[in-house]
Amino acid sequence: MSQTNIDLAGLNIRQIKENQLPSLSVSGSYLRLNTPNINLKLNQSGGDSTGSSLSVHQAMYAMASASLPLFSGFKFKYGLESAKYLEQAARLDADNDRDAVIQNAIAAYGNLYKSRKSVDLVAENLKREHERVIEFTNREKNGLLARNDLMKAQLQESNVQLTLLDAENALRITTINMDLLLGLPENTSLEADSNSFISLKEEGNVNDWEQNAITHRKDIAANGIRQKAANIDIKTAKSDFYPSVALTAGYVALSIPGVATIPNAMNAGIGFKYNISSFWKTGAKIAQARTYEYQLKTNEEILMDRLHLEVNTAYYNYVLSKKKIDVYAKAVEQADENYRITKNKFDNSLVTTTELLDADVAQVQSKINFESAKADAIVAYKKLEQTAGVIN
Repeated sequence: MSQTNIDLAGLNIRQIKENQLPSLSVSGSYLRLNTPNINLKLNQSGGDSTGSSLSVHQAMYAMASASLPLFSGFKFKYGLESAKYLEQAARLDADNDRDAVIQNAIAAYGNLYKSRKSVDLVAENLKREHERVIEFTNREKNGLLARNDLMKAQLQESNVQLTLLDAENALRITTINMDLLLGLPENTSLEADSNSFISLKEEGNVNDWEQNAITHRKDIAANGIRQKAANIDIKTAKSDFYPSVALTAGYVALSIPGVATIPNAMNAGIGFKYNISSFWKTGAKIAQARTYEYQLKTNEEILMDRLHLEVNTAYYNYVLSKKKIDVYAKAVEQADENYRITKNKFDNSLVTTTELLDADVAQVQSKINFESAKADAIVAYKKLEQTAGVIN
């Protein structure tokens, strides 16, 4: 869609250039006539010659005319200049859309990684829950475990099975989304590379990011280019106050049987046209062009406010994402240690089954949170690059 906008802008330039080429038109007619009274005012020795004896029933003529514009009040010049600016703006819009596509693909890739990790971790947990149910079943048969504790373990296994179904469904939808983004068949299996989510970059200074955004944001640049085009459009509107001049040429062939035959009447000259009504018909057009220019200047202020908000939001979201990784990394260590201690206590009948199952859930959830935080941080950094106009 962005490319078609560029193509349309380019065709507009081509159309303006083609309007400067010579124009050529031909026409012709065959006419059936009544019997007209013809009085030819010719200086002949016998005086005026009346055409009462002439019988005219038909007439034929053919015409060809050509013109080449020499001056049109600078309309061509300003129109071409404005169209070129608008083509530049269309290209900047396309670059801005391209940045959004890149960010969208990165976000989808992060979701693919998170979904796959969730499936793997929950599947691993389900395997452990199933082994626990088998172990508890044997204990219950031997009278070493209460029936209620076995049912708690079975319920935990069922809950994990449901969680795995949800995770697999989320992975399936995420894969379809990624396949569509990449233009692949939607049943294509994809595997996200975990190495993509290891290294993190320094966040730098938010003011530096803002300056980068002012320099590199395509929407800011496109709005500036459109302001230039709008300024040219004001001059284009004022061009109506000027006359237009063109080279003209024509050819006429006329045949009136029994009266006259003119096979080669040709003419050439310079045509001049001045529309006096432009003095009272052009004011609204000029005011409209000036209003549009004012809109673009106001839009620039809106874009700058939006830039400031987007850059700061993306910056602090990235800072938060990095901190979350550290917190979740500690949480994984704590959850592992908690599960190990709780499992030892359970084996020695010092804690309940509920406490053991809670520790197991906390361990799995901490690992899922940690993997998600890594993906979110990479996506957050790329979002920061996008808001600064430097994503690649």
